[in-house]
Amino acid sequence: MSAEADAICGAGYGQRSDERVNSRNGYRQREWDTRSGTIGLAIPKPRQGSYFPNWLLTHRRRAEQALVSVVATSYLLGVSTRRVEKLVEQLGIRQLSKSQVSEMAAHLDTQVEAFRNRPLDSGHYTFVWMDAVTMKGREHGRTVNVHALIAVGVNADGQREVLGVDVASDEDGAGWLAFLRSLTARGLAGVRLVISDAHAGLVQAIGAALPGASWQRCRTHYLRNY
Repeated sequence: MSAEADAICGAGYGQRSDERVNSRNGYRQREWDTRSGTIGLAIPKPRQGSYFPNWLLTHRRRAEQALVSVVATSYLLGVSTRRVEKLVEQLGIRQLSKSQVSEMAAHLDTQVEAFRNRPLDSGHYTFVWMDAVTMKGREHGRTVNVHALIAVGVNADGQREVLGVDVASDEDGAGWLAFLRSLTARGLAGVRLVISDAHAGLVQAIGAALPGASWQRCRTHYLRNY
């Protein structure tokens, strides 16, 4: 807004110039209500004529989307909804509730689902690592331990790539078998070696879902356990 006001005046704020055709005359305060909260704006006033930012007339799309992106990125990095609320307060936004933060980050769900269900038929993944990570999750209104099943493969370019992630209530053979079958249904092929810990259910699931693939015990898990 300051740059637009300078363009109207023909010179920068407080700048002496022969090209100046107008000057500033303070500001008028306006509260900008968006779905993301309320933002206090100081709109520059020219001494002659009037000025109102055109982008405010386009239903707040550009600025609001930038704010949504900041909130969603913070959410993605693990910042709690309460801390996100405090963060945007420093940006001049009031009345941003925890439910609004969750709603603004909801569009990430579609991106996650697209990533989890993307085809894996672009090439063979010769080597695949598998492991489970125990973490806290919300289930039926209470916090419980869940297991994130993760598969990482080496793609045709020699780079590691996360092939899939799934969440199971228990790390058992049935969960691993369902996870592996979902990977093969998406096109996982050409696996010659799978590296994992010695979880009996996982080893059996590998033999059932990836026939012909060899299995090797993960050295890190072996050294940690022994």
